[in-house]
Amino acid sequence: MAAMMSYSVCLRESTLQFPRPNCGDNYKRRGGKWRSPQAAAIPDLHLPMRSFEVKNRTSAEDIKSLRLITAIKTPYLPDGRFDLEAYDALVNMQIVNGAEGVIVGGTTGEGQLMSWDEHIMLIGHTVNCFGSSVKVIGNTGSNSTREAIHATEQGFAVGMHAALHINPYYGKTSVEGMVSHFDCVLPMGPTIIYNVPSRTGQDIPPRVIHTIAQSPNLAGVKECVGNDRVEQYTDKGIVVWSGNDDQCHDARWNHGATGVISVTSNLLPGLMRKLMFEGKNSELNSKLLPLIDWLFQEPNPIALNTALAQLGVVRPVFRLPYMPLPLAKRIEFVNLVKKIGRENFVGENNVQVLDDDDFILISRY
Repeated sequence: MAAMMSYSVCLRESTLQFPRPNCGDNYKRRGGKWRSPQAAAIPDLHLPMRSFEVKNRTSAEDIKSLRLITAIKTPYLPDGRFDLEAYDALVNMQIVNGAEGVIVGGTTGEGQLMSWDEHIMLIGHTVNCFGSSVKVIGNTGSNSTREAIHATEQGFAVGMHAALHINPYYGKTSVEGMVSHFDCVLPMGPTIIYNVPSRTGQDIPPRVIHTIAQSPNLAGVKECVGNDRVEQYTDKGIVVWSGNDDQCHDARWNHGATGVISVTSNLLPGLMRKLMFEGKNSELNSKLLPLIDWLFQEPNPIALNTALAQLGVVRPVFRLPYMPLPLAKRIEFVNLVKKIGRENFVGENNVQVLDDDDFILISRY
């Protein structure tokens, strides 16, 4: 009630002030100088669609404790729609093998190729089916603050446990603009900030993170700049997940990272959990590095999509502009699976090379 009274007082004090007409204004006088009329002061009347019932289910502290979060792949039917049966199987395999959270509709999950309706539907579906077994983190970030606000409101409304937010990309903003952008979404619930300059074209400098760290809803940072930056944050008590699978072992055990938000765990959730939970293991890390290098030889998720199709756990369907890796690279993956051990990978089918004609490329969906 006190908050409502305060808000009412704010409205009375910020009554709209429009310029009053003046027939003797200077701009009407011959030879006089033009004078700009006073701009109308319009208060921001937006009230976010927050629900304490939803937010109380998960706190930022609950998110901070997660060690292995998988950036889950989104599989498709031959007509380009979501293959929810295959998706459910993928998420189940993550849960069974020890993943504690999933990023829904991230870069790996091809959120950039989804409509917002598809995006929010998939977040809601994941919560409804798996929300009691795994933390569901919805990628509701955007380079438009308006879209980020709207998608985040919807994501929390359908039950996601936390939001993933990127800094505005392409139409880049200032440091002050980044802070204002994040300040608009942080009040809605637990939030992970994602820094990946190779995709956004702009680094989130540490002073931005230190500023928004004052919010109790900042769960932490997914950091892709490197382990020096990881340690710079962890030394200040800020939770960090490595965003680089090839650096995550050292980030976890040498630089203070809480864990990893991983692409590789789509294929090897059990081994990635072991890497994050069971102490330093340079031997296992070295064993996985050739596969990780293979996964990132082309922009993610091209290789991951190809690999999951070769393992027989998703249909070989690609939404353009993504295309499968060429035959020689698919043969390399078969050899990598044999070297690491098929039993460590998701699914039960034998790994296949697949022919070029086996893949379906979708441009309209």
